Amino acid sequence: MIDYFEFYGLPISFNPDTVIVKQKFYEFSKKYHPDFFINELEEKQAEVLEKSTVNNKAYQILSDPQKRLPYILELKGQLSEGEHYKLPQDFLMDMMDINETLLDLQFDPDAEKLSAVKVDVSAVDEGIQKEIDFLTDSFESKSEAEQAILLPAVKDLYYRSKYLSRIKESMDKASAS
Repeated sequence: MIDYFEFYGLPISFNPDTVIVKQKFYEFSKKYHPDFFINELEEKQAEVLEKSTVNNKAYQILSDPQKRLPYILELKGQLSEGEHYKLPQDFLMDMMDINETLLDLQFDPDAEKLSAVKVDVSAVDEGIQKEIDFLTDSFESKSEAEQAILLPAVKDLYYRSKYLSRIKESMDKASAS
């Protein structure tokens, strides 16, 4: 896995300076633009094209908080592809109530009920985002030991957030019906 922070010469951070990320992107876009290497050997052209691709991907991930969080968790060995993470039972019980209400709304639409569920889901989502922000706010200034303690909590919140995203999609479908 490519470390995009290292590529840009930045510390791993859930909240990198977006101005610096953009500056690095533009700097490397100029430095590794394939048109500047048109007369070079094929190997050099391939190398530059690869670095240009890495630069584009680095910018996409580091400039987007929704992509950056799982990327850092993966970079730090907390996420693995195809992982079946088990969410806490209390969270799942709360979500079961919401899912049941959404299921009922599919058969018996009720705009008021749907609106109330949306408010509940938004409140849970806001709480999760606040917890993520709290844990990740000064991540890069913490010791490796402190980071190692924080990362599993961030991972849990990430999976909760992902679960809520699926519920929001269900609510959007219910709204469209």
